[in-house]
Amino acid sequence: MEKLLLIGIDTRSMLNSALKLDYDIYSTSYFSTSDTPTIKNQKIILKESEDESCGIFEDSFDSKHILEISADFIDEVDHIIPISGISPSDFSKKDQKKILGNKNVKDIENKYKFFKKIKNEFLTPMTFSVNDVDEAIEINNSYPESQFILKPLQGSGGYDVNLLNNARGMEFNDTEFILQEYVHGVNLSSSVLASDSEYKTITNSRLLTMNDFNKNDSFIYVGNILPLTQESIMTNTENIDEIIECMKHTSENLAQKFKLMGSNGVDYILNENGLYVIEVNPRIQGTFECVEQAYGINMLDAHIRACQGEIIEIPKAEYYSYKKIIYSPTRNKYSKINLDNIYDLPHIGSITEKDEPLLTIIDKSSDFKKLCEKV
Repeated sequence: MEKLLLIGIDTRSMLNSALKLDYDIYSTSYFSTSDTPTIKNQKIILKESEDESCGIFEDSFDSKHILEISADFIDEVDHIIPISGISPSDFSKKDQKKILGNKNVKDIENKYKFFKKIKNEFLTPMTFSVNDVDEAIEINNSYPESQFILKPLQGSGGYDVNLLNNARGMEFNDTEFILQEYVHGVNLSSSVLASDSEYKTITNSRLLTMNDFNKNDSFIYVGNILPLTQESIMTNTENIDEIIECMKHTSENLAQKFKLMGSNGVDYILNENGLYVIEVNPRIQGTFECVEQAYGINMLDAHIRACQGEIIEIPKAEYYSYKKIIYSPTRNKYSKINLDNIYDLPHIGSITEKDEPLLTIIDKSSDFKKLCEKV
């Protein structure tokens, strides 16, 4: 039996799907939620225990550490699937050959290189590479009709993304940033499967950030609703079919342009000017379980098959699926919650710090309004 390593921040959802496949599964993750399957070959960095703090993720997480403690797994397995938090670029050339998925992502993960590659073909926000806040403010002053945001040159999940008017006291330190035009609109996302000869959109979704709920100018990712329909886009629009077709066409073109493999995501912002391409996520996305719920497919199997040259048939969605990450509103000692639609649960008695991820709600229904009310 071939050996497959899942490696990243949180492998729970992928483990559940992997255990249904014919592989000997290995896993290394930063988080260990209480609902993470326990397997023989498993390494976890964060050891949660009663009355102990889980700490601040951004201060504690280090992708190099995960790779270091996974060295023996990496040597032993036949295949590797990096999940969010681990880049294919982090692996040695020898180990990259084992990756099921994208191997060369330097022109995608570097947001400025990505912008330069696509700006003449797709609708994009104005984007600049900046060395310090003063340079950012100077560029901002040259475009008085526009508003700008600062983003790390590399990163995901909306972390460390700030409106420029909130960043005057910000220090760049060793982090490189881009200055990007702030496009007001609706956040959307596509999930696309790619093989070496075929590209197929699985689904489109409404992408959710903290700002959708708290109106606090926070761009941190909190979930998705899919599939995209006149209801689930949650804004007034009369041309939903055209939007969906445009997303499908654009996502598949981007997958072909960057020679993507496996399951990938494309993030957009939609407004009256059209559909802006924001970024490509060259890995399995946060919509993983939503797609499985709504479409009744094993997304890990679909990813692996695409990497091996086969794009599965995508059935029609039977349900809406809604994912919402709940961030702790205060320092919180976790007690058991008896609900059937919550995941990524802390260990009983462990302490989650304020604004850190606490748990995830994932639910489905054929009735969109009832689903929203339940979540």
